[in-house]
Amino acid sequence: MATNLPMTPQMEQIHGEINDNFRALSNGFQRLDKIKDSNRQSKQLEELTGRMRECKRLIKEFESEIKDEGTRNPPEVTKQLNDEKQSMVKELNSYVALRKTGYCRYMSTNKRVELFDTGAGASEPMAEDNARMASAMSNQELVDAGMKTMDETDQAIERSKKVLAHNNNTGSFLHTCLFCQTEQMERIVNELDTIQFSIKKASQLVKEIGRQVATDKCIMLFLFLIVCGVIAIIIVKVLSLHLYSIYFTVHNVSNLPC
Repeated sequence: MATNLPMTPQMEQIHGEINDNFRALSNGFQRLDKIKDSNRQSKQLEELTGRMRECKRLIKEFESEIKDEGTRNPPEVTKQLNDEKQSMVKELNSYVALRKTGYCRYMSTNKRVELFDTGAGASEPMAEDNARMASAMSNQELVDAGMKTMDETDQAIERSKKVLAHNNNTGSFLHTCLFCQTEQMERIVNELDTIQFSIKKASQLVKEIGRQVATDKCIMLFLFLIVCGVIAIIIVKVLSLHLYSIYFTVHNVSNLPC
């Protein structure tokens, strides 16, 4: 699937790998419908599941690249890239739904095999016993026995369907629980990142306040020294004037005639 979106080389590589996996998934599910052997079906489902896990990982990497380039790309480009990511997520979910359908069909086939397969070692003695019993039974008894066997088989199939439906419901419930827990863990991680960022900001603020307080103390000490110097100058001038007046008075008194 070609695209004209502006991407970095890393994003183009991831986008190409996702598209390759999507093509492999499409071809794999087409082959799955043609496979009749249960073992090959199981292997094919495992391979497709691995492909889907790889697609999920690559989509997360693509999302991380979008976030990293978000500050450098225009808003409309970021929106187009996010729309492309959502499109890939929807396509992956469609393959997940196909996998569930294929898994249910595989389980249903296995249940039928388990119900009707009596094993190679046990088939011959059972056939001999059935032949002896059939020779001793009337036509009506044979019909009744056949109807009873068919009823038991139908009941076994119905029980298998109920078990399968119960397993599907349990799987859906577990998937919902895991999805909710994953979202909760992501919220917790985001909150922890926010708290860590707040702690860093608080540490920087405390350092700034400490520097401002130290600067204020230096300024106050400098002002205090200036005030002390001014007061000292005033005291010296006052004392010098007082001493000068005393000296002048004494000198005048000594010059008076006796």
